[in-house]
Amino acid sequence: MTMGPSAGGDAGTHARPTVIQLTIKEKGALYAAYIPLFTEGGIFVPSSRQYTLGQDVYVLLTLPDDPQRYPIAGKVAWINPPGVAGARTQGIGVRFPADEKSRALKARIEEILGAHLASDRPTQTL
Repeated sequence: MTMGPSAGGDAGTHARPTVIQLTIKEKGALYAAYIPLFTEGGIFVPSSRQYTLGQDVYVLLTLPDDPQRYPIAGKVAWINPPGVAGARTQGIGVRFPADEKSRALKARIEEILGAHLASDRPTQTL
């Protein structure tokens, strides 16, 4: 069976999302990368690649002391360009999608962080 250009959905109009593997090994690093400001949650991904706002990205996230990898089909919500003020790490903020998996992942991250969430320590995020 062959498929015409319309059978695949977005046949060439959009590039496939970039796949990013992100392994966070320590609670402190998770605290620095987690973005609680987004309703569904989000994560900062250090990267020197070029991204655009709204770009689809697929993140395979591994959390501290958790063997499971969490797939996130997110969107670039902000960009820290090279040489950004405040010596912030170059990379992107990825907003989790509004779905049940994201709500579960946000709850898992907040469970891991626990009391760290109330900290006023600086993060890599907003």
